[in-house]
Parts: sequence; C-alpha cells; structure tokens
Amino acid sequence: MKTTATHTGPLAGMRVLDLTQIMAGPTCSMMLADMGADVVKIEKLPGGDDSRNYRDPLVNGVSAPFMIMNRNKRGIAVNLKLEEGRAVLLRMVAQADVLIENFRGGTLDKLGLGYEVLSKANPGLIYCAITGYGRNGPYASKGGFDLIAQGFAGLMSVTGEPGRPPVKTGNPVSDMNAGILAALGITSAYVHKLKTGQGQIVDTSLMDAALQQTYWHAAVFFATGNSPGPTGSAHLLTAPYQAFQTSDGWINIGGANQSNWERITDVLGHPEWREDPRYATNSDRMANLDSLTQAMNAVLVTRTRAEWSAVLDAAGVPAGPVHTIGEALSHPQTLARGMVLDLVHPEAGPTKAIGCPIHFSATPTQVTRPAPLLGEHTRELLKEFGYSDSEIDTLLAQGVVEEATQAVA
Repeated sequence: MKTTATHTGPLAGMRVLDLTQIMAGPTCSMMLADMGADVVKIEKLPGGDDSRNYRDPLVNGVSAPFMIMNRNKRGIAVNLKLEEGRAVLLRMVAQADVLIENFRGGTLDKLGLGYEVLSKANPGLIYCAITGYGRNGPYASKGGFDLIAQGFAGLMSVTGEPGRPPVKTGNPVSDMNAGILAALGITSAYVHKLKTGQGQIVDTSLMDAALQQTYWHAAVFFATGNSPGPTGSAHLLTAPYQAFQTSDGWINIGGANQSNWERITDVLGHPEWREDPRYATNSDRMANLDSLTQAMNAVLVTRTRAEWSAVLDAAGVPAGPVHTIGEALSHPQTLARGMVLDLVHPEAGPTKAIGCPIHFSATPTQVTRPAPLLGEHTRELLKEFGYSDSEIDTLLAQGVVEEATQAVA
C-alpha cells in the first residue's frame, strides 16, 4: 500500500487510525506520531474534533488548543453515522495496525464498529479504548472528564492548601496521563503483534490514570488506614521539600535526605538547626513543618530567587525557581532540549508547539506537520486506501466525507 511516511523514528511503519478528540486520546496519538507512526486523524462530521471549537485563544481564527494537540497527523473527516462512512472506516481498518478511540463506552459498538467487528476485518488490529472508567465494572458506561476523574481518584483531596476547598491540579493530569499510558500500552501490544501477528484490546481510563498518580498517598493509606490530606507544595513524607518565598518570587528547595538538609542549614546560615530537636531528623521536621517553613522563609525572603538559586546550586542542594508558564517555555534549558518547536500552519501561520519529551539517540523523534485542517488529507488518504477520484467525488457529494476548502500547499 502506498504511504507518504518518511519518518525515521522508532515507530516508523506503524499506521494508526485516530478517532479521538479533546485531550487524552490526542495526547496518545501525538506521541505515537512524534515517534514515527503514520497517524490518520479521523474526525467526525459535522464539526470535527470538539476542541476545534475552543475559541479562546485563537490564532488567525484557528483554535490554539486544537493545534497544540494534533500536530504530526494527517486528517480526514468521515460521517460514521452513515453506512458509507462506516464502510470507509472498515476499509482503512483492514490496512491499519492501531485504532484509538475515546468515546463513551459502547459508542462504537452501537455503530456496528466495536472490537469484535473490527478484529474480524483485521485480526492483527490493536484496538485502544480510552474511557472515563474502563471497559468493565459498574461505571463502564459512564462518561468521564478530567475534573471528574481527579475527584473520583482522590487527587483533589490532596491538592491545595490545608483547610481550603478541594482543588484540581492546574493541568489536566488524568487526561494527559491516560494518553501516555495508552501510548505505552499500544507500543507494548505492537511488540507482541510483531512477534505473533496477534492484535488485542488496550484498555485504560481517566480513572485508572488518576489513581496511578496516587502512589505515595496510597502507600500511606494502605499502611495506616488513614487518607492523607493536602499539603500545599510540601511533600507528604519528607521535609524541607516545598516552595519558599524569596524577595522577588518563589523557589523550590528539595531537602529530601539528611545530607541535603545539613547543606541547607549551612547555606541559610543556621547550622544550629541540625541539633535543634524540632528539626534534627526528618521525622522531627515533618512533625514541626509549619515552624520549619516559617524559619526558612524568614531567611529566604532576604534575597532574590536568582541569588538563592546560585548559592544552593553551588552547595549541591536541589533547588529551582517556580516559573510562570512563559518563563518555563523560554528558559535556555527548555530550548536546548528541543521542547519548543516552530511550525507553520496553513491558516494560523507561524505557531509554536511543545516538543516530544522522549529523546532517542538512534531514531530521533520528528515533528514535520502542523495540526491538519478539517479534512485536509481526505482525498490523499482515500486514494491510499484504494478509492478512485470519481468514488471520492461521490462520497463528498453524499456528505460521507469532507475535505478542506482551503488549498494547502
């Protein structure tokens, strides 16, 4: 079968059909695309991925949230509610390695496109479902969102400051972690397929992904029967390990072992704290965390964030500034790691994106495409799957598929 893929990443040769939208699924497919997979984003009609309608912020009329999650993918728009649209998907499935979907549980089954049907068309298909609560259990049919998953898994009960209302993490951690777990599951299943030719279901959920983030807190509960509460920026198990205030901002200091704590006392000019019964051991420091925080803040507020970073680094103490998003994305270390990319979108123009966080020495990741226009590669892809121009014209006329109205160079 014809392919236009030129990517030399570790997953080059893998073909992925991506029926996902918003955040969790697109995170998964974007990672696979960065690592070389030929990802075909199959968007619903009408409208496409719901994140196309996230209107703020826009870049020349194009949704910035959509663009940042969907680079490196080719796009086709198909109406799966029509029999002809389902036939298009089945033809594509027969020649694919992976299909990813993040619909509410049972949605594709109702369309006659569940795993049992698709696996008959392609026994080697890896079918990945990212749902709210997983494919089994009493909540299997419930929909899910990041906020709901964070609350369900207890993350909101341990985030924020003590005595304040529950808050979620600032980033959609269950969405993004579900996407990462799905990518790991798919690559593992792909290794099995290469060995045996056998496909299978990869099943993860926002709930699973959120629960997986509670390792330390679960350890406390399993050991004591008590559910930990929020600790602000402080660590659940060790101190000092949190954000402290300087004269011009905040700095994180990680005194996660006794030797680091002793270095901190020297840097702050209070070596007597080593013998202070409130602070001598980690258990003492945890028991007197409020007092310790106040004592350290009283010293740290006398100098700037940069000054303290320099002296703590020189002493070998793990420390770093609490950046704004803008500061983090413009930092020389961020740029040196290739974590900010420049792309040119056919409508939005020059844009930036987050780079792939996995780096390979022999098969580097590549980002060669901006996010697709709705139906940008419809004709190109249908031709690859054996449709003639006249057949494609008929599908377009019937509203089965859609192609981008703007000419793309």
